[in-house]
Amino acid sequence: MATPSENLLSAERFGPRFADFISRLERPLIFFDTETTGTEPLSDRIVEISLIRVMPPPVGVEAPRTWRVNPGVRIPVEASEIHGITNNDVSHHPTFAEIADELLSLMSGADLAGFNVGRFDVRVLQAELGRAGKQLDLSAARVIDAQVIFHQKEPRTLGAALRFYCDRELEGAHGAEADTVATLEVFAGQLARYEDLALDVGALHAASSALSSGFVDQSRRFAWRDNEPVFNFGKNRGMALRWAASDPVERQYLRSLLTSKMDEDAKLVIRDALAGKIRARRAATDEG
Repeated sequence: MATPSENLLSAERFGPRFADFISRLERPLIFFDTETTGTEPLSDRIVEISLIRVMPPPVGVEAPRTWRVNPGVRIPVEASEIHGITNNDVSHHPTFAEIADELLSLMSGADLAGFNVGRFDVRVLQAELGRAGKQLDLSAARVIDAQVIFHQKEPRTLGAALRFYCDRELEGAHGAEADTVATLEVFAGQLARYEDLALDVGALHAASSALSSGFVDQSRRFAWRDNEPVFNFGKNRGMALRWAASDPVERQYLRSLLTSKMDEDAKLVIRDALAGKIRARRAATDEG
């Protein structure tokens, strides 16, 4: 069980506008985040959850509460590499079902907030509660997503990047030449601004590929799970490619995919599997 600190966080430490925001609250606002076994909110499991209750006056911001959770399933290596939580770390912690009532008592009747919370954390929380036979009524809840606000206020377009790094407006946007010149200027501006960026192509390739490192192919049809490919689409989403390649019915399905409108690199993954060669990801050894 998580034990809240007796010391409350001061609303003033977050600035006067935040203090003014709190003064207008009519009910609790729960900031929360989850760490999970993967990126599929309806099937992956929570291994850690933390929440901070922002309460209407006179209470204010309460101390964080955090729970480690035994998911009841194996944590894939790829997930452990991101959040640092291994199977050994959670083996003696309670299951989600064992903390569900405590979470409900803290979150019921509140609005919710977080970073990418609407697309992921709320959904994975509701899925876990459903498996535990519980329900959090969100019919009247409002959700504040700091990621959505961030993207609205700081657009991620080439024009915005040119303005940020080079302090000039993009003229002739969406013309190939203008966009190419602007991209070159942005890249030079990034090298100038971030001295920790390496000055060799290999390291910059690794940095550029970081967001795709969890996927086997460029089209993201297959994801890495425990260093082997799993389906990231369709009826077998989340299932191991090794299993499909060994099942007679599923092998027929894999062959049908080879005649579909699928990128060639994904088809090559399938061809290898049908030939008995399952791709392997180079990764650190799991502790669990």
